[in-house]
Amino acid sequence: QVQLVESGGGLVEAGGSLRLSCAASGYIFSTYVMGWFRQAPGKEREFVGAITWSAGVTDYVDSVKGRFTISRDSTRTTMFLQMNSLKPEDTAVYYCAAGRMHWGTRDFLQEYEYWGQGTQVTVSS
Repeated sequence: QVQLVESGGGLVEAGGSLRLSCAASGYIFSTYVMGWFRQAPGKEREFVGAITWSAGVTDYVDSVKGRFTISRDSTRTTMFLQMNSLKPEDTAVYYCAAGRMHWGTRDFLQEYEYWGQGTQVTVSS
């Protein structure tokens, strides 16, 4: 069983930065993919980015490329989402997730077995 706990959300002005953390407990298999998703009010949960837990390969949705960076610590127990140049449209609840999947399905919600409780990010204009 894997448990995920996000932290680091908050209120920031447009153009600012935030760093989200996702602390993982339980056994994370090397074949796992760890992902970040977000859900704005009235919208469906959407893929933000993902990282392969073994090699650290990353990918992002086009809307955050060049602004967001996913990384993991050397002990592979925590994943981070560094968010720079934040925009009001980035406002959402951000969730981290984990699952065993082929890299090609990394943006599919249903591929992720474990989810955190979410952390609110609000970007003011």
